Amino acid sequence: MLTCQTDVAARRRSYVGASLAPYPSLFPAWCGDGRSSMLRRAIALPLALALAAAAMWAHPRLACATAGPWAHVTRRQRACGGGHLKKPLVGVGLGCHSSSSSSSGFRVDATGAPMAASAQDLRSEYLQVLLSRRRDLQVPLSVEQGSPVKEPLYQGDGRPLVPSEAMESCPRKEVENFKEKLVEENFYLITESGEQGRVPVLLLRLNDTAPKRKPVVVLLHSSYKCKEWLRPLLEAYASRGYISVAIDSRYHGERASNKTTYIDALKLSWRNGDTMPFIFDTVWDLIKLADHLSAREDVDPSRIGITGESLGGMHAWFSAYVDTRYSVVVPIIGVQAFRWAIDNDMWQARVNSIKPLFEEARVDLGKSEIDAEVVEKVWDKIAPGMASQFDALYSVPLIAPRPLLLLNGAEDPRCPVPGLQEAVSRAANAYEEVGSAEKFMFIAEPGVGHRMTVNMVKEASDWFDRFL
Repeated sequence: MLTCQTDVAARRRSYVGASLAPYPSLFPAWCGDGRSSMLRRAIALPLALALAAAAMWAHPRLACATAGPWAHVTRRQRACGGGHLKKPLVGVGLGCHSSSSSSSGFRVDATGAPMAASAQDLRSEYLQVLLSRRRDLQVPLSVEQGSPVKEPLYQGDGRPLVPSEAMESCPRKEVENFKEKLVEENFYLITESGEQGRVPVLLLRLNDTAPKRKPVVVLLHSSYKCKEWLRPLLEAYASRGYISVAIDSRYHGERASNKTTYIDALKLSWRNGDTMPFIFDTVWDLIKLADHLSAREDVDPSRIGITGESLGGMHAWFSAYVDTRYSVVVPIIGVQAFRWAIDNDMWQARVNSIKPLFEEARVDLGKSEIDAEVVEKVWDKIAPGMASQFDALYSVPLIAPRPLLLLNGAEDPRCPVPGLQEAVSRAANAYEEVGSAEKFMFIAEPGVGHRMTVNMVKEASDWFDRFL
């Protein structure tokens, strides 16, 4: 696997220059044979400029008085050493905390000022949220045999889907008689009782015996699609010796019955508050998937990577934050700042991707139009804490020191780059503090909105080859 160690000062001069010194760690040096280095520099410099400009904005709720490399982290978090858990908190009872929480979900001290939680506290709180709506649903993890899906279900507007150039662009290794050597497993993980507790899994691997235990890449689809959509990527990774895995997220693919199943589930969550179909319930499934993968004799449990596109990128982000068994992480057009979007009137694009949910909430709340209050109430109901204590600026830094590559479009209205400057800055500080600056990278591709590109697919592939 590719390794690289470079001088930090040289990296700063090479990528951002003295005038952009506040953001050196956002752009660790690229390594390898120099392929596409001009493109990478073209990506890095505009992003550094954008973040330098965005640094002028600082929301009062997130300001800290401390200085130095941990300027954005409270003394309590520093005392916890940055908070990397060596063991995941799956199944661990959750303790009490001396601090209280505000109505918005932020933990506050005796004066009412916001304060950060330690990594262990924040992971425990998140697991408490996941458990809160499934205490009567838990069952022992088990596996049922499945079969290939002949006619995958795609939701949304019903337009026929064909693999994009990006989907077909993942590097492949030429393997003689690849189709004959490719082993496909279709099975179901039973993660809880009920219809949605049956997780469809598609796994591809080469039929070889060396090495005995192989690295895994988990790939996650975007909204309205399914695991079969990811087949070109799954085959590409399998050709290079990885075990590649995809699941249908909640209310998608085999877990859907019609083209509105996902939207219907979101509406039902808003009305009843007993499920979390937007991100959180699938994170529970991914924790259970890590249980299964770690127990397989053909898997190296220390080498399980995770990536995904859009909704899948959010699933990858939150799963890696809460479960440290995901050792290399690449969310693609998924990481965003939900609180910042509400406070800065930049929530519209994300809301429009699942607009029927918000229209129903608007009517229930007696509003003439969807506004920031509607958005905040919906997020608090269907994904508690997502726009407060579990938002990107708190959860993304806790992925350190595991290798983390964030891939976004510079013009993505669903994941606005200015909203991410605080999370990226905190993450960069966290990685540098533990001596792992080269394991963090944030790339916003110039001129790209909310779409996964060929460059993103290749950068993700390179990242896994380098660190997994």
